[in-house]
Amino acid sequence: MSDYFNRVPDFQYANLLKNSSIGDKVLVKNLFRKAKLREDIFQNITFFEKYFIKGDERPDQIANKFYNDPNLDWLILLANNVLNYQTEWPMSARIYDEYILEKYGSYENASKVRFYESKRVFNSQNETVFPPGLKVEENFAVEFYDIDLDKPVRLTDVSYPVTNLVYEERLQEKRRSIYILKPLYISIAIEDLSDILPYKKGSTEFISKTLKDTETMIS
Repeated sequence: MSDYFNRVPDFQYANLLKNSSIGDKVLVKNLFRKAKLREDIFQNITFFEKYFIKGDERPDQIANKFYNDPNLDWLILLANNVLNYQTEWPMSARIYDEYILEKYGSYENASKVRFYESKRVFNSQNETVFPPGLKVEENFAVEFYDIDLDKPVRLTDVSYPVTNLVYEERLQEKRRSIYILKPLYISIAIEDLSDILPYKKGSTEFISKTLKDTETMIS
């Protein structure tokens, strides 16, 4: 991420340390100023290729694999609109284990049923009469009229339990499916970054394209 943060502009912030003098200021990175991919790129699937994160792969490792440059890890995150790496990227096995125990208190609690989901239900002609994956009650049943049998049918045992652990594992797996901006378009993304992040003239706080001044009000 060093390449990205080197491009993020700074602002002068009042130094609030006890030993500082009145008027002393420090430089702080303006993390509220974020880059983004252009909509015409972000919304066009042909600019990307799908990738499934393997094991404990990090964004810098994937950037190195596709772009031969680990410093383009910010582009991997940007392409997937990942704002918080800690919560929106697949956790390592160790961190995931710690997360489960912290959230649920024990593996026993993690193994408890969170909700029930429907199974796919077919009629006698092998046609779907109820879709799978919908949240339902534990004793959910499906009733329909089977034309082939010429009678109403009521089916039970058409739901299954989803535990907390399965739910969390699904989230992990979902995060593993990402999009990679094709190397052909890297230069466009970097050009956009150079245009979006710098400050523009027009305010009294403007000092340069990479620096603004701020005033801290202390009540």
